[in-house]
Amino acid sequence: MRYQNLTIKQSTMKKLMFIAVFLFSSIGLMAQEADFGIKGGFNYGATGDLERESAANDLGEIIEGKEKSGYHIGLFSRFEIVGIFLQPELMFTRLNTEYETFNYKIDKIDAPVLLGVNVLGPLNIKAGPSFQYIINNELEDTPLKIGDVEKDITVGYQLGAGLNLGRLGFDVRYEGAFTENTAFSEEASDNFSIDSRPSQWILSLSYAF
Repeated sequence: MRYQNLTIKQSTMKKLMFIAVFLFSSIGLMAQEADFGIKGGFNYGATGDLERESAANDLGEIIEGKEKSGYHIGLFSRFEIVGIFLQPELMFTRLNTEYETFNYKIDKIDAPVLLGVNVLGPLNIKAGPSFQYIINNELEDTPLKIGDVEKDITVGYQLGAGLNLGRLGFDVRYEGAFTENTAFSEEASDNFSIDSRPSQWILSLSYAF
């Protein structure tokens, strides 16, 4: 089942990348000014609560995820049109969360599409939806196993501020989620689930070609 899901995910990812390239190219033709570049950095945050049901207690047990650091790397473009700019990105993101005795790891492709404006010199603010495609989710440092998330593709949001100094850019954002997305234990006897929605701060360094 895992192998079949991986094959489906690879096919879906290829389609998403084709759509992203098409959109980047189309918007670039309409823009008054366009930049393309690479970016990467660190993120710090967590997924939601782990819920473990108990036969002895109807309420079960709720464990809050502890924030950990992760990373991201990818491509961005920036198109300026009539005084505002549109910044679509295509990023690989690793998100880590600690739940008492083990860690929960998520690998995902993020495609934020941010609308921004320059507010003071090189300073800008931006916000917009972020489309997320979950490539892999797994537990570490434990014999417990977890199944795939309910939804491979979800929608969240990002908002923050940036500073552009020539070709270099610095960015700080907050990312949250709109869509609920839960992963359940593979073994029914383990009887737990994890709210896999991200809540994290993102710090990035970018370079425009």
